Amino acid sequence: MGVPIQADETDQQPARKRSPPGGFSAAQISVPRGHMLIRAEKENERDAVYAVNASAFETKSEANLVDALLEKVQPVVSLVAVENGEVVGHIMFSPVFLSGYPNLKMMGLAPMAVTPEHQRNGIGSALVRAGLERCRQLGFVAVVVLGHPEYYPRFGFSPASRFGIDSEYEVPEDVFMAIELQPGALIGKTGRVKYNAVFSNV
Repeated sequence: MGVPIQADETDQQPARKRSPPGGFSAAQISVPRGHMLIRAEKENERDAVYAVNASAFETKSEANLVDALLEKVQPVVSLVAVENGEVVGHIMFSPVFLSGYPNLKMMGLAPMAVTPEHQRNGIGSALVRAGLERCRQLGFVAVVVLGHPEYYPRFGFSPASRFGIDSEYEVPEDVFMAIELQPGALIGKTGRVKYNAVFSNV
């Protein structure tokens, strides 16, 4: 199916065996609906995360993608937004690979989802910012996203073509964006970004 193009503010079984990345401190934010907690997904929240992604997108492809990434890819950053004990938003980052630079630590943002009734309250933005910070904490130096060009630049993303980087997927140049989490990390590192095979198999 390829990588889902992220929406603005859409911003998605059996227990899995995985070690969630530790060290992420929960952050409480204020949104128009009240207080929202952004934190790492817990082991027992898989069904809730699936439901969020299934509700936010037209098909269950993104929800199935999240399940597959959680099962087969390490490390991933999987954060949830929680309101009154209910998971209402989710974001995922998984490793991507830049051709010619196998040791460059990069993440791809996909997917990001907020339940329809909670959209446009700043939850998606909070998830993106928290996720980028978590990726930085884990030592990743850059993040790419296929997303709306009027939404993601507010977080510091710009067209990846400015770095000499393109996507393995045929998409308009302005929707494939990148951000350096470490200044200068992408300077001189041109090539094509490839996503985990899981993206093509879902």
